[in-house]
Amino acid sequence: MRYLFFLFLCVSALFGAKMAEAESVYAVPSGIVTDILYSDAKLYVATESGKIEVFDTRTKKRIETVSLGKIEDFMGDEVDSKIFSIDRIGGTLLILSQDSGGYSRIHLFRDGKLVELIGRGDRLNIVKAKFIDEKTVLLALISDDIISYDIAGKKRKWTVQASMSKFSSFALDNDRRRVAVADESGEVHLLSTGDGKTVRVLKGQNVDNIFGIDFKGDIVLTGGQDRRAAVYDVRSGTAYYRMSDFFVYGVGLSPSGKIAAYSSDINNNVTLFDTKTRVEVGKYKSNAAIVNGIVFVDENAFFVNTSSHEVRYYKVR
Repeated sequence: MRYLFFLFLCVSALFGAKMAEAESVYAVPSGIVTDILYSDAKLYVATESGKIEVFDTRTKKRIETVSLGKIEDFMGDEVDSKIFSIDRIGGTLLILSQDSGGYSRIHLFRDGKLVELIGRGDRLNIVKAKFIDEKTVLLALISDDIISYDIAGKKRKWTVQASMSKFSSFALDNDRRRVAVADESGEVHLLSTGDGKTVRVLKGQNVDNIFGIDFKGDIVLTGGQDRRAAVYDVRSGTAYYRMSDFFVYGVGLSPSGKIAAYSSDINNNVTLFDTKTRVEVGKYKSNAAIVNGIVFVDENAFFVNTSSHEVRYYKVR
């Protein structure tokens, strides 16, 4: 009887440890995925080949492709323009990509038309770009300079250097009034998007370069080279971290900030946990490629973006 009980425990543990599989997989034919976003039941997938594939998430079918023009490399050859980040607000798509001469460019895409906002003539090395609102774009340079850029006037509203460290990534909160800027020091600088002033500095949880960051509700989630997924509650001031078995390349928060997700092992599988109780919600099987980002649809479903030709969709279990 004792042996049967032991066997039952072993079998239960095996089944309990089983990772959830993806509900569906979006195949991306045009190249390695670099960034994704979900908006109005559509999945926008940016690639290294200078294309954005748009999928209808209800039918799971690709419905549109947005293509950027070729650029010249340092040898003068025509190459694809790698897309670094994308965003969408009010029906306009914001596309940050590589330009000739080692600089960056930004296009706005609306109603089938692609318009260049910033190009090589501006001589900017932009690493990430997102909308603050329909009239303003937030830019981040490798130097950790953060710029509020007026679209109509094509000029800077304000520029601040978040820190003296190399820029890693940033994330805007739900209403885009605050931005959490992460750098290689492991610190996070919370800035007001209205004037660029520092609201708070979050530190003590990551001790090395931060790779991924998200900001939802009052929760900031980071993942870094120190194998830590760190949680900061900016309202209560509490903070803690969870350890991964490998570098934490990708993180994501549900819209309320209640559920956190992070790449948690060498195979880049994803673990979810409750940010308040710290209790694990579940583990989800990825495709072993590096996780670039995790985007929640709502509190019950999310996408995982990896450096591959696919995006995976999961339901929270």
